[in-house]
Amino acid sequence: MKREILFLAHRLPFPPDRGDKIRSHHLLTELTGLAPVHVACFAETAADRAGEHLLAESAASYCMPTRSKPVAFAGIEAVARGLPVLLTAFHHADIAAFVTRTLRERPIGTIYVFSGQMGQYVPRNWEGRLVVDLVDVDSAKFEQYSRAGGLIAGVHAREARLLRDYEARLARIADRTLLISEAEAALLRSRLPASNTAQIEVLGNGIDAAAFDPANWQRHDALSAERGPHFVFTGQMDYAPNVAGVVRMARRVLPAIRKVHPLAQFHVVGRAPAAEVRELDGKGGVRVWGEVPAVQPFLAGADIVVVPLELARGIQNKVLEAMAMARPVLLTPQAATGIDIADGEHVAIAASDAELVRRALALLADRPAREALGRAARSFVVGKMCWSAMLAGLPKIVGHAGPDTCRDAA
Repeated sequence: MKREILFLAHRLPFPPDRGDKIRSHHLLTELTGLAPVHVACFAETAADRAGEHLLAESAASYCMPTRSKPVAFAGIEAVARGLPVLLTAFHHADIAAFVTRTLRERPIGTIYVFSGQMGQYVPRNWEGRLVVDLVDVDSAKFEQYSRAGGLIAGVHAREARLLRDYEARLARIADRTLLISEAEAALLRSRLPASNTAQIEVLGNGIDAAAFDPANWQRHDALSAERGPHFVFTGQMDYAPNVAGVVRMARRVLPAIRKVHPLAQFHVVGRAPAAEVRELDGKGGVRVWGEVPAVQPFLAGADIVVVPLELARGIQNKVLEAMAMARPVLLTPQAATGIDIADGEHVAIAASDAELVRRALALLADRPAREALGRAARSFVVGKMCWSAMLAGLPKIVGHAGPDTCRDAA
């Protein structure tokens, strides 16, 4: 009998329209080609509920409760139980019951945990294969938040400390612990006790080069009709690092560019813009679009795609998407982490505000150079970072690489 797979994800893997959902979507698609897959995940929005039929079509069975626990309640529960808030926020009795029932009734050979907080559902007596896809090191992210200070620095420090211990435990019990880049894998290794013999590997993100083929998209009307130059940023706009990057561009970088190009515009494209982002709309050349049907028309119309992040973990899908659309990308070293790209050959990398301004002005002054950078960017991601190439090792990781893995030991 073919051994089946239990896939635990913190969000519905449909539609693939944000970083974590893009990765989980392609993983789930690949896994369903190997064996029946049973899925437990959370819905967060009405749009998730509208996409439930896509999960039903892919999964052999599924459980998708709505994640509605207030953050304050999750925090109180976390303190009372001595757990990270990330775990209590994603704990739900329905998923726990689904996991217990599925493991009892189905021939599950592998549990695939997508994002560390879902590891809490793995039974302590589980003896099958366990794959934990941390994606990136959450505890390190909270350490960076705590160092930034502020009223909740102590809360972030507690979360970082507890998550570090939790990540070490998951890595110790997993057959494979996956990270999105070698930098993240090395970071996790450096944070584990010397006695921890975790098997840590890299499973990178890819790009759907056909979906982001510039030949198939026209510039958005606003970027065609209005004078520019046009700078574009895409991303989930209630995510703190994205918010900080947009505010940096709007307040510290764009004003200097507009001294040379008075009509320069900065387009912020992405769902759920935070209040800090909404306040920028209509001021000093900034336009905040919010959620759009597709980001490709905005990327197609960008003279330069900017990713001025000061805090970033793993691989930035927004960078891969812009590169696939053959756009010149101006980004910080943090945003370039995990992608084997060369400054000046595939992208333009700048660390300081002054350097971001200088590189932007240089690119705007040299259209042939911008176009050459975009062509090289697309060639790079198409050749090296398509999803089929990135997930080629997945069958081996989950124990479905050969004919023997599809038979009972008996």
